[in-house]
Amino acid sequence: MKYFVAICVFLLSNSVVAQWELDKIEAPAEYENIHVHHLTSDSLGSAFLIWVKKNVQSHLHQAHTESIYVIEGTGSMTVGDSIFDIQAGSFIFVPFGTYHAVTVTSDIPLKVLSNQSPKFLGKDRIFAGQLRKE
Repeated sequence: MKYFVAICVFLLSNSVVAQWELDKIEAPAEYENIHVHHLTSDSLGSAFLIWVKKNVQSHLHQAHTESIYVIEGTGSMTVGDSIFDIQAGSFIFVPFGTYHAVTVTSDIPLKVLSNQSPKFLGKDRIFAGQLRKE
């Protein structure tokens, strides 16, 4: 019985949160240009809230797709050869191996939900002008 209770406590304490109120999560008062808040990860993907004050330089991910949903702010987004305006409610899909960048056009930071697949550890980011790893 003692082991059963211990296992139940362990399972409940390690349960996965499946819901967030994204509008209530805020960036710290001070950060330079980009602030990343990790929401969750497993082997298949990672989710982040990201705030951008100015821009994100052109970069690609060799092994990750990225889906971006704009929560607040506006910007000019480049994905491959396409350039388009984004705003709250915009959804952007970036296939792996595709350069993408954003310039914020609003007075408030751009706040986005970024989902990366598979799990993103922050190492698969190659900025324009850097050599691709083979």
